[in-house]
Amino acid sequence: MTQLTGRPILGAPGELGARPVLSALLAGVRTALIGLCVVTVPVLGLWVVTPYADGGADGTLRLVAALWLLGHGAPVLRGAAEAPLSVTPLLLGLLAVGQLVRVAGRVTARSAGRPGRGGAPAVWAGYTAVACGVVAQCAGPGEFRARVLPDLVVVALVAGAAVAVGARPRGAVPLVTGVLERWLARLPETVRPTGGAAAVRVAALAAGGGLLAAGGLLVAGAALLGAVSTSGSSEVLAGGPAAVAGVLLVSLVLLPNAVLWGAAYALGPGFAAGEGTVVSPVRTVLGPVPDFPLFALFPEPGAGGWRLAVCVLPALAGVVPGLLLGRAAAVGGGRTGGRTGGRTGGRAHARLDGRTGERVPWSAPATAVAALATGLLVGSAAAGLGGLSGGALAAGRMAWLGPVPWWTGLAAAAWVATVAAPIAVLARARSLRAAGGRAPLLPGVLTVPARRSALLLRARAHAAVTRLSGIRSGDPDSASDADAADPAP
Repeated sequence: MTQLTGRPILGAPGELGARPVLSALLAGVRTALIGLCVVTVPVLGLWVVTPYADGGADGTLRLVAALWLLGHGAPVLRGAAEAPLSVTPLLLGLLAVGQLVRVAGRVTARSAGRPGRGGAPAVWAGYTAVACGVVAQCAGPGEFRARVLPDLVVVALVAGAAVAVGARPRGAVPLVTGVLERWLARLPETVRPTGGAAAVRVAALAAGGGLLAAGGLLVAGAALLGAVSTSGSSEVLAGGPAAVAGVLLVSLVLLPNAVLWGAAYALGPGFAAGEGTVVSPVRTVLGPVPDFPLFALFPEPGAGGWRLAVCVLPALAGVVPGLLLGRAAAVGGGRTGGRTGGRTGGRAHARLDGRTGERVPWSAPATAVAALATGLLVGSAAAGLGGLSGGALAAGRMAWLGPVPWWTGLAAAAWVATVAAPIAVLARARSLRAAGGRAPLLPGVLTVPARRSALLLRARAHAAVTRLSGIRSGDPDSASDADAADPAP
């Protein structure tokens, strides 16, 4: 009786493998519905409080579906002219992907060790089923229209990637570390930062955070310096509280896009604001832009040269990665013993001195290679995020807004590698000097700690004094004992 009362009744179907799959399927449906509610509640609230609203509830729900699809990167068509709308509100995308990763991780951990696994695919299936309904609701004629097959494929791919990351025991970290370790292992031994994948990953995260902070600081500074036009603000205020709240909500969901645009501006290439336009520290060429507060942050053509000062922000973002790599180089790599995720399932170990058993610090060229790998990793991420943050607002002149992905990636990689490499080499030399060792220029020249060197020199000096005293006294036994006590080099 105690076993029956202490055992949950709902646990019996789980042993047959039916309930975990059904629970995971419902978890995917619930995750998609939560994302829809995040969009639906404020949009419907604005529609309710807006006097003389243009459209009815059907048009409002269509707008909700379009925003949900745009948050996943699925483009929609707008108006009777079917103008493309593909600017992804990254805040909605981050919320959707974050929820999927968390739910997939929880479902995978819960179904581990049980028969009838399949929690992660079931989460994906439930999420995609809701996406089918959203696409069908937004597919008919109206102000916003979804393209059924392309939009459904995009949502399914995004959901599949998020679920795959969440289903891994530790997310995407082992995957990135394994790819880095395999790439570094192909380098010649003289320039190979052995066991440095973890250090490169941490340095890349620090550099990426610095670039995002630079972009956010630039956006905040432009707003505080009064870059918002007075006319645009007065028109928004004239629309009443509902118009102001709507503009604030749209600005909020596009704020991550603005931060990435600011980072591209600070890196140098800048971004486009339509066909034939460019916004960068060097020059600004602007045409007519839509009346929107975030667009009012654009600098005026011929603005003062003070904007060139923002180019120092990416340089500052490369300082911390250089210091981190220098510290890792001085101790012979990052944390050892972590799985690399390679085909052999091996482990990444730092190279050890065969005589002392201590870690061998990286050489100066290997430290520079680690900085270069950090720059390449940051550049790849910057190119991808730059492409995601841009898109089209309409056909013709507004066919592309945002950073040019490959220019942004090249600039980020160049800034980080150029700044981090010399700082890492100097930090490595300083750390080795502070630890009492000498910095090897090439691998194979082993580092001798100061304490061991002092003991060795003291023993040799004592043997030399003993040998001299034995020769002067004419005692050959003392001289032979001194020769035997002299340690081998």
